[in-house]
Amino acid sequence: MLKAISASLLMEQVLAPRYEFTPRNAGAKEGFDYGEEGYKEGGRNVGVNKDTGQIHVEINGLVTPQSPEATRICKEDLNEVVTSFLQDKTVLERGLFDQENTLPEELTQLRMGKIVRERYPELSNADQESIRQHAIAAMNVTQQAKLALAQSDAIGKDANGSDAIQGNTAFLDGVRKFVNVRDLDIDLIDRINPFEAAYAVLAKAMDEKSLRQVQESIAAKKVSIPEDEARELAKRALQFKTERGRLPEINAADPWEKRMAEGVAAFARFRAQAKAAQGANGNG
Repeated sequence: MLKAISASLLMEQVLAPRYEFTPRNAGAKEGFDYGEEGYKEGGRNVGVNKDTGQIHVEINGLVTPQSPEATRICKEDLNEVVTSFLQDKTVLERGLFDQENTLPEELTQLRMGKIVRERYPELSNADQESIRQHAIAAMNVTQQAKLALAQSDAIGKDANGSDAIQGNTAFLDGVRKFVNVRDLDIDLIDRINPFEAAYAVLAKAMDEKSLRQVQESIAAKKVSIPEDEARELAKRALQFKTERGRLPEINAADPWEKRMAEGVAAFARFRAQAKAAQGANGNG
């Protein structure tokens, strides 16, 4: 079932138009049509290139790639990054069936971040983060556009009765609906579960008892924070401190801030255990 869902989501991503993501107020892109009123500085602009089918979307806080290779990846190879993400069994299990206990950032920042680092270890941290943001934006904009179309009954059905993205015009309408109701910034995109739309379809297709059994089985497999995830959470916590002047708090109301604080504590335990082990070996 996970393989079937992965294949379906990947097909949607491949069939969706390619994106041109830029930071907010970066300006109109040559060859793109922004509608009757044209490009508006400070507005929620969505443009389409009628020759290539590309869609231009502005995202506040988006990190732009620095190197030529990272720029190429963001323009040409995002689907390969998304493919690795969708073929990660843990990502699918947590994103689809353990949404109550899995924060979106655990998927969008930690898991996608790990995939990008492993695929492109030679790139700088800034370029890796830019690729991560572009890949998550491509997936979440596609899924949220699909969800917006479904909610307005503008989405079609294929021969098997499952949801299918229609032509570029309808899909563009979905993107515009999503952008118009959300003031897009990268933090907001990171807070969206990439499997939200897929779960809405799955919940209708499965009976409640079967869905609950799968959810309970996946939730039971959850383990404590592994060391590599704790290290990444600690890095995110340092970024949080740089932006806000304080470290994340373990009792914070925001669940992602709390998770980062848990990661800092876990990473500190791992380091203490490593030092203790070194000391024991030295004494031996």
